[in-house]
Amino acid sequence: MPVTVLLIDDEPLVRAGLRAVLAAQPDIEVVGEAADGAAVIPLVRQLRPDVVAMDVRMPLMDGIEATRAVLRTVSDPPKILVVTTFENDEYVYEALRAGADGFLLKRARPAEIVHAVRLVAEGESLLFPASVRQLAAEYGDGGGNPAARAAMERAALTEREAEVLRLMARGLSNAEIAGRLIVGTETVKSHVSAVLAKLGARDRTQAVIAAYESGFVAPG
Repeated sequence: MPVTVLLIDDEPLVRAGLRAVLAAQPDIEVVGEAADGAAVIPLVRQLRPDVVAMDVRMPLMDGIEATRAVLRTVSDPPKILVVTTFENDEYVYEALRAGADGFLLKRARPAEIVHAVRLVAEGESLLFPASVRQLAAEYGDGGGNPAARAAMERAALTEREAEVLRLMARGLSNAEIAGRLIVGTETVKSHVSAVLAKLGARDRTQAVIAAYESGFVAPG
């Protein structure tokens, strides 16, 4: 089954460019598009895309609020990939905090766009870990977020789960973590699932953000 994608951006040329790049892939299908975040919820409910590629800045409803709205109101929500002009953007970090699974630069090369959609759809790796770390260092709370610290303490991760979370923050995939720890991939998947459940995170991006903001992992 192809990865289905919904495009949300107020610039028609950006939507056309993304559609052309993604539609050229045999394993990706663009199922719809719209010009503002206000259209996301009805389109997600109608089309049930695997991934929403959505501009972070739009006139009526931006990508941050649209991300919150989708995750708050849609059962079994899609993966959300925010699209941005600037990499080091507080809006991007706020979108990640709101629940987005990753971000993509509008100037990205076609191969990078395709890779980002596939990676976010698979959900087994962190997209652009170095950039997420940089955003957390600049816009996060430097490990001083009391709520994040309390949540991390309540999670009571085992030593192995803590090790897996640190490797997740470095961007390692499940297979890479398995190789590093000399265990099976299924074992790693079980540890990742346990980490997400204990932290109340919907995916590894949210778990890594929590790790940075709690001071469990230093973003520097």
